[in-house]
Amino acid sequence: MPADFSLLRTLLQQRLAIIADHAFRDRDSGAHLQALQTVSEQIAAEHQRLRGLLPPRLNHFLTQASFTKALEYLESMPADAGSA
Repeated sequence: MPADFSLLRTLLQQRLAIIADHAFRDRDSGAHLQALQTVSEQIAAEHQRLRGLLPPRLNHFLTQASFTKALEYLESMPADAGSA
């Protein structure tokens, strides 16, 4: 597959890390929400950039905001797929 999905994978991982960072959320809920919004917008932009190159199932997960499933899909891809 000619597309490089590494940025998308990284953004999805960052999103999960932000969600899991309860100390950050408890310390500054506004900044936590802003960080989550920012990474979500970056995921949406990367989705749009890659839309024509994405496998249909991955596109479906991203369209439906099933980000954990999208990350699982990317992580299950063979090492040489989804990278330039």
